[in-house]
Amino acid sequence: MSPKELLYIQDALDHAEETKKCCTDFASQIQDATLRNLLQDVSSKQGETFTKFYSLLNS
Repeated sequence: MSPKELLYIQDALDHAEETKKCCTDFASQIQDATLRNLLQDVSSKQGETFTKFYSLLNS
């Protein structure tokens, strides 16, 4: 892979990780249960995306 392609991959991984962190942080501060659950679900999905993408790169 070219250095530019590797930067794109790193950006995608960083984005998934940052989105997961932000959603987790916001979910811990939200009073509304429905919105909190939605944010927790998004956080979980982003964690799964990161893990799947990372494991594809290592295979």
